[in-house]
Amino acid sequence: MPKKIVMDGNEAAAWGALLAKVDTVAVYPITPQSGVAETVASFIADGALKADLMDVEGEHTVLSVLQGAALAGARTFSASCGQGLAFMFEPYFRSPNLRLPIVMCIVCRDGITPQCVWGGHQDAMTVKECGWIHMHCENNQEIVDTVVMAYRVAEHHDVMLPVNVCYDGNFLSFAAEPVELVDQKIVDKFLGKKNVNWHVALDPERPMGVDPLTGLTPVGGKLFTRYRQGHCKGMQNALKVITEVHAEWKKATGHDFAPLIEEYRMKNAEYAIMTIGSMTGAGKDAVDMARDQGKKVGLIKIKTFRPFPLKALVKAISKVKAVSVVDRSVNYGWNCGPLCQEVWAAVPFMDKKIPIISHIGGLAGTDLTTDHMAVAIENAAKAAKGKVPKETIWFT
Repeated sequence: MPKKIVMDGNEAAAWGALLAKVDTVAVYPITPQSGVAETVASFIADGALKADLMDVEGEHTVLSVLQGAALAGARTFSASCGQGLAFMFEPYFRSPNLRLPIVMCIVCRDGITPQCVWGGHQDAMTVKECGWIHMHCENNQEIVDTVVMAYRVAEHHDVMLPVNVCYDGNFLSFAAEPVELVDQKIVDKFLGKKNVNWHVALDPERPMGVDPLTGLTPVGGKLFTRYRQGHCKGMQNALKVITEVHAEWKKATGHDFAPLIEEYRMKNAEYAIMTIGSMTGAGKDAVDMARDQGKKVGLIKIKTFRPFPLKALVKAISKVKAVSVVDRSVNYGWNCGPLCQEVWAAVPFMDKKIPIISHIGGLAGTDLTTDHMAVAIENAAKAAKGKVPKETIWFT
């Protein structure tokens, strides 16, 4: 029988790595992610996880180590956030272009300056165009389950890309709640034989060049373009694979999570709010309260942000007359939230044009409450009647 344990989000991420039986772990501690490193280290020290824990001097080396390990055939795991993620940017950008199925949690943290070590989505949103798959979690149960599922996605032959399991710093990383752990035998059967696909890449009996210099010449330019094209194809393939993997996980465990987007109380909804991450709980509560008042509102939750689930999103927002998007980060170039910008880009693919309203709040670890969500609901209701705000609404 599955067992329930009260744990915080960082412990949930470490349990996911334990259940996946990773071979190599490299993690450098940083707030609010340090609990991941501590828990994984304790698993290895206690003998529960038979993996190599690499003691490195910083985040740049973390991913550099895991790149070599993945090339040698290891199933790898890490976690980072904030300035640590910024420090590892060079190998971070390189990992997906090498098509390495690394799984790494981003314990989402706001950016600096001003100095900040608290929750926000700025770090994950800043690296969203680097070619990693991004899946955002609403609660701790979703964290542990998504870490396990991430290996099936990353190692799929039609994908072969690294995956970030993103969850909110402070709100999930430090918050404890009951989590149901799936039996190890079920996980083993679900993941099957490790399929890293690089088991001979670093074989000394079969030497080969990794990441050769391309470009400049016509031949090199064509090869470089092929890499980029293949990478983009792998990302789009991931949409189908993520959907299939979530369906298989539900069948094997009974744990049901929306793979790309979740529609909440969208039946007969005339307008909706859109959320991502842990704010979704407050959003659902606000929708329930609004429904009790007779307001026809629903909620759309984004689970998979990269690759962007365009078709699924268009299908959902086409049901309503207006959408209020709530972001926990900023897009400096557009004076809106990054998620809102993505939704704006999706509107031309719809049969009808509807207003999309940008809301930004919950920065630097501040709360996004049901009151904030009620404002977003009211703005969506007004926009559905033609009264569309001209500027981003900031929750300060």
